[in-house]
Amino acid sequence: MSPKHSVSQDGAGRILAAAILLFGEHGVRGTTLKAIAAEANVSQALIVHHYGTKEGLRAACDEYVADAIRERKEETLAAEPQLDPLMALRHLEHGRPLLRYLIRTLTEGGSHASELIDGMVDDAEHYMAQGERDGVIKSSEAPRNRAALLVIWSMGALALHEHVERLLGVDFLAADAPPESLQRYLRPAIELFMHGLMEENSFDSLAGFLGDTEAPDATKTNHDDKK
Repeated sequence: MSPKHSVSQDGAGRILAAAILLFGEHGVRGTTLKAIAAEANVSQALIVHHYGTKEGLRAACDEYVADAIRERKEETLAAEPQLDPLMALRHLEHGRPLLRYLIRTLTEGGSHASELIDGMVDDAEHYMAQGERDGVIKSSEAPRNRAALLVIWSMGALALHEHVERLLGVDFLAADAPPESLQRYLRPAIELFMHGLMEENSFDSLAGFLGDTEAPDATKTNHDDKK
C-alpha cells in the first residue's frame, strides 16, 4: 500500500483509509473496530485478519503517514527546497485525513506518538543530508538536532492549526485549498529558511551562551541510546 498512490481499494486498503479517517476525527480511544468496519464496508473479522488488533491497525496507520511524508519529501526536495512536512502532506490526494490523523496523534500523545515523531526526525535528517549533497541545503554542525527542531516546529504549527488560521488566515485542513492560500504561512517560513532572522553582528551577544565549543547533539545521543 504505497503512499505514492491512493490507498488501495482492496479490503486491507479500505480498512486503513477508514481507520485514518476515523482515528483523525474521533481519536484512537473514541473509535471502535465496529465503526471502522462499517466505514470500510467490511467485517470486523477481516480487520483482525489483516491487522490483528486496534493497536496493530493504529501502528499501520502511523507507518502509512510516515511513509507518505518521506516519499513526498524525497520527490520534491530538489525542486522545492522547503522542509515542512505539512506542505508535503497537503499535496497528497488524501492529505487532509492524514493531517487530521497527525493532529489527533499529537493531542493524544503516548509512546506511539513519540515513535511516529522519532521516525519523522530520522527521515528529516536523511533528506536534509541528501539536500546538502545536492547543494540546496546548508551543512550543519548538529544535523540531528536541526532535524528534530524543524519537525517540532512543523508539528507544533499543526497542533496549533486553529491559531495558525486565526492569526495568518491559513487553514491546513481546508479541502481543495489553492496553493496561493498558503502564502501567509509559506512566505515567512521560507524567508527564515533562506535568509535567517538575526543580523551577523548580533551573534556576538550569544557567544557566552553558546560557548566556544559545540553543544552536545543531545537528540542524537538519546536516539543512539535507544538502539
